[in-house]
Amino acid sequence: MANPIGLAGPGSRWKNPLVDPAGFWAGLWHGVLMGLAFLVSLVWPSVGIYETRNRGRWYDLGFVLGSGALFGLSVRVS
Repeated sequence: MANPIGLAGPGSRWKNPLVDPAGFWAGLWHGVLMGLAFLVSLVWPSVGIYETRNRGRWYDLGFVLGSGALFGLSVRVS
């Protein structure tokens, strides 16, 4: 069963061999949800913050941009 908000882990839709691996947009989404996914993973170890079945550098780029956008909002440059 796929998880409803698209977190990474065994229940993700990208684990299905008939579905293409996670790409840029999934990486961006997982990067934005990284904080929430980490907190959820403390209670449910099957939830991950990073999708292991992905397209490589495109997923990584999306993940970094998503997590950077999340954490970049809290950093003030003087």
